[in-house]
Amino acid sequence: MIRLSFPAYNYKIKTEQGKELIFDECRKQWVTLTPEEWVRQNVLQYLVQTLQYPPSLIAVEKEINLGELRKRFDIVVYKNANPWLMVECKEMNVPLNESVIRQILNYNIALQVEYLVVTNGNATYALQIADGDAVWLEDLPEYNAYP
Repeated sequence: MIRLSFPAYNYKIKTEQGKELIFDECRKQWVTLTPEEWVRQNVLQYLVQTLQYPPSLIAVEKEINLGELRKRFDIVVYKNANPWLMVECKEMNVPLNESVIRQILNYNIALQVEYLVVTNGNATYALQIADGDAVWLEDLPEYNAYP
């Protein structure tokens, strides 16, 4: 398991029509602040501030097609114009079990990223997929450390 130490960040939060909203810097829009969104926003800041991932190469909540199904991934980081790393976020009280791993592996059928990450903010697991093999990682990859 990987422990992420989320960086301090001055989130923009407001209440509108009885709903709490948070400003997503990557999407450049206000989104409903759900428990899962709170984890997603903290992970995004970790990727950008701590690991120095370029914000312009991060996609958030985009639709993908899995056969007849339309799904939405949480976070995908691009490198060399290709999807490189995908993160599936769950709210803090959701256990990271086999079904969560299966979910991100299914999404990866469409995206074919090298790195898969699942997190609930408390626990984080990462896999590197290479030559059909999956290897559990002890840390998230640094963006500039790999070609």
